[in-house]
Amino acid sequence: KITKALTPEENASCQHGLFLQDGQKRVDYILTYPVREPSEGRCSQRSEQRLTESTVTHSACHSPQIQGGDLQLHQLQRRDASSAVAYVEMGCVEENNNSQEDHRSLKREEFEEKLRKMGLEIEKDEKALVPGVGFVKIHAPWNVLCREAELMKLKMPTKKVYEVKQSTGVVKTISSLVNKALELLHPHVDEHQQTSIKHLSHTFSRDKQHLFDLSDKDNFFDSKTRSSIFYFSAQLLYEEWANYSVFYKYQPIGLVRKYFGEKIGLYFAWLGLYTQMLILASLVGVIVFLYGCATVNDNIPSMEICHPKNNITMCPLCDRVCSYWKLSTSCGTARASYLFDNPATVFFSIFMALWAAMFMEHWKRKQMQLNYEWDLTGLEDKEQDPKRGRDGSAFILKGTVAAGGTATDLIQLTSGRHRLPAYVTNVVMMLLMIGVTFAVVFGVILYRISTQAALYMSSSPTSRSHIQLTVKTTAAIINLVIILILDEVYGAVARWLTVLEAPKNEQSFEEKLIFKTFILKFVNAFTPIFYTAFIRGRLVGRPGQYLYVFESYRAEECAHGACLMELCIQLSIIMLGKQLIQNNLFEIGIPKFKKLIRYLRSKQGSFIEEERKKKLHRYESDHFLEPFAGLVPEYMEMIIQFGFVTLFVASFPLAPLFALLNNIIEIRLDAKKFVTELRRPVATRAKDIGIWYSILRGVALVAVIINAFVISFTSDFIPRMVYQYMYSPDGSLHGFVNHTLSYFNVSHFEHGKETMDPLHLGYPVEVCRYKDYREPPWSPSPYEISKEFWAVLAVRLAFVIVFQNVVLLMNEVVDWLIPDIPKDISLQIHKENTLLVDLVMKEDRDKTRVPERGASSGTKKTYRNNNN
Repeated sequence: KITKALTPEENASCQHGLFLQDGQKRVDYILTYPVREPSEGRCSQRSEQRLTESTVTHSACHSPQIQGGDLQLHQLQRRDASSAVAYVEMGCVEENNNSQEDHRSLKREEFEEKLRKMGLEIEKDEKALVPGVGFVKIHAPWNVLCREAELMKLKMPTKKVYEVKQSTGVVKTISSLVNKALELLHPHVDEHQQTSIKHLSHTFSRDKQHLFDLSDKDNFFDSKTRSSIFYFSAQLLYEEWANYSVFYKYQPIGLVRKYFGEKIGLYFAWLGLYTQMLILASLVGVIVFLYGCATVNDNIPSMEICHPKNNITMCPLCDRVCSYWKLSTSCGTARASYLFDNPATVFFSIFMALWAAMFMEHWKRKQMQLNYEWDLTGLEDKEQDPKRGRDGSAFILKGTVAAGGTATDLIQLTSGRHRLPAYVTNVVMMLLMIGVTFAVVFGVILYRISTQAALYMSSSPTSRSHIQLTVKTTAAIINLVIILILDEVYGAVARWLTVLEAPKNEQSFEEKLIFKTFILKFVNAFTPIFYTAFIRGRLVGRPGQYLYVFESYRAEECAHGACLMELCIQLSIIMLGKQLIQNNLFEIGIPKFKKLIRYLRSKQGSFIEEERKKKLHRYESDHFLEPFAGLVPEYMEMIIQFGFVTLFVASFPLAPLFALLNNIIEIRLDAKKFVTELRRPVATRAKDIGIWYSILRGVALVAVIINAFVISFTSDFIPRMVYQYMYSPDGSLHGFVNHTLSYFNVSHFEHGKETMDPLHLGYPVEVCRYKDYREPPWSPSPYEISKEFWAVLAVRLAFVIVFQNVVLLMNEVVDWLIPDIPKDISLQIHKENTLLVDLVMKEDRDKTRVPERGASSGTKKTYRNNNN
């Protein structure tokens, strides 16, 4: 990594450690293990912790899709897993049993012997400058690289080059003008500059070496893992990617892929496209918000509520301690709710559904373009075979997902019959964790109810005047804190359950872990929001017959327009809090805290003081970096954010804007973390983002349904429309507020539930109002649901059905209009296939002509000798 701890001169001096002792063979992979220091007593030089893969300073020489880590892991997957062990950098742990020390040492020696049998060259360095740590440097010879490239079916550039067809005419002119206008946004690397010459690629085969240019074998396989390119690429990434001053520029995705591999490259490409698409969503959301601000004074319902002559007396919001109140006191809430509940909201919800569909389609096209540029179009999704132990049982490496390919243990796979208890445990624990989330939300509900009653009993006028705002805000903050805590707990529980289930291979392990983690974290983040949007204020009963919890807590009721405002407050606090605290502060603070712990535990203090005075090898300085924790946390936080942006966007149009601002910081924060703070992860080939795409599609489809219900049941859009076209005498909204309020005779309150301060308003109240569609007390069927309720409910359900079908149909149209594969890419792939067939046939003919000429010459010579 590029760190500020070393000067450029010191960095240059470090590079001599990137070779074996002969100074010729490059180090492709490095393992570490604890060694005994003289002061450590019984701690043996040969003792070690559970063996695990360690830092990847450099990977084995490989193509754009292979590096040392891939090479070794691929070999281990095809070898006996009984020796599939690696090293850990946790320091020497005192062993009480010498036999255990011998056993671990023998395992390490057995593992090293396996690597030698695989053809790798190994060199130990136990005299490193890092206290208590030994290093094993590995070099992959040419024949090993060729063998692995063939086994992994890597596509390599052939001798054949061809000219990529460029656009002509008006298209070329427009394209050149756009590229010139966007030149400032491109990083100062060569990768974004289009070239008309491209190498034809073909799957590498040792029998087909004549197809490839092998004049420079040292650089035939991609040089991203070679030390000379390693330092240059990292420095360039640091300057043009992991730097906050270049936040306005595109990402050098090609360089990221060359340095970290396709899997990480795809993540940052996806994140970049998602952030670019958020610009459009943010712009439209701001326009919708500004429309609400501009028309709030013209909104008739708000004008009726805020009118000074409004004399509507509302029923108490709680028993005993609450009193009657004037509807005009909710003027501020009504005005604020209109900012997010106006006619433009429906348009914005439809737009965001189409935006999500366009984003998914554009990502498929971007993914196909990257596959073509990275020579992954022929890469098949191969099912990994489980590792086999000596007894024939299958093993997989636990922890590969979270540790970015680092194995922390071996898990024995069992038959389906023996795994049944694990499946049952998974289901029970998942339901239990979801139940914990519901219990927490229920606890916050009780907090709101009790706190509201306590504040109403307060003698302070200030406390009584801001009761609703105080309760809503504090409850949302409590929800946020609990969500952040449970997120960490649920992540650990999901990992434990996945390990217990013992999936058959690493890909299955990753998918099951992602699915469990997503379910738990999704429920954790959105349960309080779902409650506010669809439950609160709907199951409260009516005055004189309220619904109670535990016979003493009255179900929460919404003041006029307060539910939508509380939904907005809840969503904004949770979304912004998760982004600021979890996505940014935690990502910065936790690695530094762990580094401090290592500093205190590993005698690093004195070492760092002398570090600048010593000529450290690169792998020695990288030893103290934080291990790579995988892409699951990175994707997860973005998927949850995608849910905030799409699911309840009808109640919070500014969500895309806040997501955009977060992602601008997040991209550079992640880049800086990958380049300067984390050990270089094992590069992994990938042609897509895997299960994450299916999760995104699922969230996008659920968002259509959720927004339809928010507009229908949470906002007043449908009641306003029904009143305007069915009950308004003049076709306007005049009288809408009065139409939505029912009457209640205060003498019908249950005994002991009436207010203790009936004269709070200065006069006795005989009839109060509450928001519902019910018959008045003087009707033949008092307090029964009125026909207006059924009319509004019918229109609400009809709107949900129509909205969903229209939006889904429009999504299908978008899917049909935007092809998955860009036309120019499909043409280039077809052209490459044709050229490849011609090249293979030509080279095969040339190869067979040489023996024929030799045989013909031999025949003629024999004939002449016979004649003589």
